[in-house]
Amino acid sequence: MTLDEAKQLREGRRLVFTNGVFDVLHIGHVRYLQEARRLGDLLLVGVNSDESVRSLKGPTRPINPTDERIAMLEALRMVDGAIEFGEATPVEIIKALTPEVHVKGGDYEASDMPETPVVQAYGGQVLILPLVPNRSTSRLLKLLGEE
Repeated sequence: MTLDEAKQLREGRRLVFTNGVFDVLHIGHVRYLQEARRLGDLLLVGVNSDESVRSLKGPTRPINPTDERIAMLEALRMVDGAIEFGEATPVEIIKALTPEVHVKGGDYEASDMPETPVVQAYGGQVLILPLVPNRSTSRLLKLLGEE
């Protein structure tokens, strides 16, 4: 999905936005996205580009390329669309889309996120959703001996 397509889809609807790598999709992601979707009329997901994942997680990541990660997310019925971004943070997409709600997982603190002041400046809300215990990509990669 392009930014223009996302803007068109968003028109007149309460937008919930989240972002992440979503490299190896697991039940923690699914439950998180289900809960996020309940917060509005539309759920859009920002997906880190392969290059930004490597800069964040190291040279062996991502396991799955961006186009496949986006396809997996868009196949989930609670996700209305996914958009790639190459920056270290989703600040630019958030500025362009101005979601009413920006959601992140419980491994983040709103006060530490660079997007928080951006969202709050236009009256949006930042919510942190709890993680599903013992469910993470890092855990799966460790079990597979990949990390």
